[in-house]
Amino acid sequence: MTPQRVTLITLGVGDIERSKAFYGALGWSPAQEQERVAFYQMNGLVLGLFGKADLAKDQGRSEAELGTGASTLAQNFATESEVDAAYQTAIAAGASPLKAPKKVFWGGYSGYFADPDGHVWEVAMNPFWPLSPDGSLTLPDAR
Repeated sequence: MTPQRVTLITLGVGDIERSKAFYGALGWSPAQEQERVAFYQMNGLVLGLFGKADLAKDQGRSEAELGTGASTLAQNFATESEVDAAYQTAIAAGASPLKAPKKVFWGGYSGYFADPDGHVWEVAMNPFWPLSPDGSLTLPDAR
């Protein structure tokens, strides 16, 4: 049986140093680094930055087959002002603005930006999903 979990998310990036500088400007620092890869410890999982050409080779595909933007990574926050601050920090760090944070149809507050390689991030406050003190999210029992 395959457990229902994600332990590592890897983003293919065009320039590892540029990407490390971008995420560093968000206040993130790698927990481990190798020559062409950086790993960031998150709450219960790891985010990896891996050179796009090296990632394609590792997957046995051509670099042209790798794409971005068909998925969204997200960070939830406890307040709208925290969402606004995270969004502004990302834009100041060089992210491309996609949608400024605003109230949304489902009752929350969210916005979107893309990192320098086009990976889409959502920053959101969901009043129906309380966060743990460490910022982690466990869905409330909806039964």
